[in-house]
Amino acid sequence: MLRTPALIGIAIGALLVTTTPAAATAKPPSGVVDALQRDLGITKDQAINRLANEARGNAAAPGLSKKLGDRFAGIWYEGAESALVVATTSAADTAGITRAGVRARVVPRSLAQLVTLKEGLDRAAPPASVHSWAVSPQSNSVVVLTSDEQAARAWVATSGISDPAAVTFEASAERPRLFYDIRGGDAYYTSEGYRCSIGFATRRGTQLGFTTAGHCGGTGVTTTGYNRVAQGTFQISSFPGNDYAWVATNTNWTAPGVVNGYSAGILPVRGAAVTQPQGSICRSGSTTQWHCGTVQALNSTVNYPEGTVSGLTRTNVCAEGGDSGGSFISGDQAQGMTSGGSGNCSVGGTTYFQPLGEILSAGGLTLVTSGGTDPPPTGCQGYEETYSGSLTSNQSVYQPNGSYYQTTVSGTHAACLDGPSGVDFDVYLQRWNGSSWAVVARGDSPNPDESITYNGAAGYYRYRVHAYSGAGSYTLGLNRP
Repeated sequence: MLRTPALIGIAIGALLVTTTPAAATAKPPSGVVDALQRDLGITKDQAINRLANEARGNAAAPGLSKKLGDRFAGIWYEGAESALVVATTSAADTAGITRAGVRARVVPRSLAQLVTLKEGLDRAAPPASVHSWAVSPQSNSVVVLTSDEQAARAWVATSGISDPAAVTFEASAERPRLFYDIRGGDAYYTSEGYRCSIGFATRRGTQLGFTTAGHCGGTGVTTTGYNRVAQGTFQISSFPGNDYAWVATNTNWTAPGVVNGYSAGILPVRGAAVTQPQGSICRSGSTTQWHCGTVQALNSTVNYPEGTVSGLTRTNVCAEGGDSGGSFISGDQAQGMTSGGSGNCSVGGTTYFQPLGEILSAGGLTLVTSGGTDPPPTGCQGYEETYSGSLTSNQSVYQPNGSYYQTTVSGTHAACLDGPSGVDFDVYLQRWNGSSWAVVARGDSPNPDESITYNGAAGYYRYRVHAYSGAGSYTLGLNRP
């Protein structure tokens, strides 16, 4: 008998964020638990509790950010079992946060303010001694990693950002470099002579393929697999600026939706919920195989010798040359593809990865999950009218066709919004009240897809489609009375 999942609620003041606990209740693979015990120095029970807490926290994070609005100052995990911490700029939020069993922090700067400062540094050319920089919600600052703090301070001072005091500095002994030989799960070889690794199986429409690092090959480069059998062609590649690529594979290759965890076994991929700072994460690579650690910072900008790359996630998982492009995964949730770093798996080090969501949005790709190649999403089918377009983050458009429509009878208005994986797109139905447009129905969950229905009187109506976060193409299906 099938049962409807219970809901997990996290209250913030008078607001409630609900998430389904599917990811939290799935039994974690023993190889993941064993590796977390080994690499984080925790017990088996702590590893299991950690994964469960992170699954719930990762699912709740987008909604918490959205509900706190401009007071939101970040989310991270603390302790061996990953207790969720929510930061806010308003002390009035703390009672609601703590009542829900979540740790609260009150800080002076919002996450949006820190992101603006970090983006200001992104526009300033850094010296070679500056290795990377990222927002740190834990310290409520933008952290710059550098081997020459004096030079880094001078760079920040001349960058033109509004609050240089919000920037802190950490010593960084090694210069990040790209791991060109191979990274991630199973190896593949390029026609240019490089060896890299598969990230995650994905599809574009009915065409199967896989994600990897952009520095592994440009558009048109061909690949052979670990067995030297003809495999595919790079159809998307972006580096520097980003470090992602997509290889379309031929019919010799199938996509079961798994990661080769080596000592951890063959691991299922069941989704792509983003893990938060201090959350557990593991990496698969054919040079150094399977290693785990924690997320140090999201949205890092890294100053490689070959060019600056933004939007990377910084981790303390070790890696070595030859691991490029391979899989970063938290539990059974895909995170991204290995980009570059420093150190090695003998002494430890820092490794950055390109988050998966960006290439899913940019390339119109769908993650293949465990169980095989599911059919492509059908989108908003069966509606009387269909409108398509694309959005950048925080952009809005109006449908139909940038205008409105009139209905002369009462009845049901219905809409279905289909967006790409990894974004938060919303849709609002507005009605003209004689002096302004008023929202009468909304779909604004922290997800890419929405649906709404509204029974209304005759009048003038329009739909606002809004990209709350992320970018990509969308389809809007409409029914009018």
